[in-house]
Amino acid sequence: MGALCGRDTLDHFSDRCLHFLPCLSDPARRSTFCLRITLVMLHLIYVGVLFVFDKDMIHKTKQEPWYTAVYLILFTVTLAQYFITSGSSPGYVLDAMRAVNEADASLNRTSMTSKQPASSKNGDVVITIDRNQLGRNLLSRGTMSWTKLVMDMYPSGTSLRSVTCSYCDAVQPPRAKHCHDCDKCVLQFDHHCVWLGTCIGQGNHCRFWWYICGETALSLWTGTLYIQFLKSDTSKPWWLYAIMIVLLVTLFFCLIFLLLLLLFHSYLILTNQTTYELVRRRRIQYLRNIPERVYPFSKGACRNLFEFCCAQSSKYRMEPLPTGQELEEKLRPYTCSDVLSCRCCC
Repeated sequence: MGALCGRDTLDHFSDRCLHFLPCLSDPARRSTFCLRITLVMLHLIYVGVLFVFDKDMIHKTKQEPWYTAVYLILFTVTLAQYFITSGSSPGYVLDAMRAVNEADASLNRTSMTSKQPASSKNGDVVITIDRNQLGRNLLSRGTMSWTKLVMDMYPSGTSLRSVTCSYCDAVQPPRAKHCHDCDKCVLQFDHHCVWLGTCIGQGNHCRFWWYICGETALSLWTGTLYIQFLKSDTSKPWWLYAIMIVLLVTLFFCLIFLLLLLLFHSYLILTNQTTYELVRRRRIQYLRNIPERVYPFSKGACRNLFEFCCAQSSKYRMEPLPTGQELEEKLRPYTCSDVLSCRCCC
């Protein structure tokens, strides 16, 4: 009877929580919410332990407040970057398709009412297609539907059915993939991050890299402070040593993982690849016949890095498949003159 009463109370409490937070009724959102709370709590625990038990840290804060201020700023910025990245859109195919269709309809209306060339109201480029290292934006091309726009990125003879998503019925441009967790097709799909609760794609890959970079720096700094605490001469109870060692060991494994993840994504950025393309290369139809050592979408390390970090002139950027001539150029072995002319960088 008591167990039944306790279960009714728990169900009533759950119903009240869902009434005030209806977003938690979805199991996927509830799981993401719990993971975010867990991650924030871990950050607060690791930093809070230092300020509660480390007397040297408190003394140093009084003598050199700038040191602690910089550390807390890094802590705040890292958490802020986490929430910004988790709340950002990876760039969904349906959103890009809607933008193209709206721009297409607007151009049709403009061409019927005026002979003047159409332009966007705010001057923003909506869609940018990069082919042969030349940008072409939709607003300067006249009428073009999404289907024709995407099919022009594939080799002639490609069937529409082979590039249409069987889940959301959207025509996928190259490098797009349907995410079963988000149930949407993502431009330049990299992976679905469980800790962030969102996909990593064209729209937020740069933010994701900066978040990893900040998290790595914060973990490295926190680990250093923990080691200094354990090496200090101040007498401490045994249970405090045990807690600090457990936290430090856990932090060490997290730091190794973050460093490897940071290096891995830095390599992907410099070669203009995604995790999905690298891992599932042989299963992607348009990458099967391309040799492993060839990066079909790479434009050189320097330009890849520039476009990843700085070239944010368009909301949606799509890359067509390279031509046979471009692939032959990438297959050509490097010579001394290529090294001197920095062929790998441009």
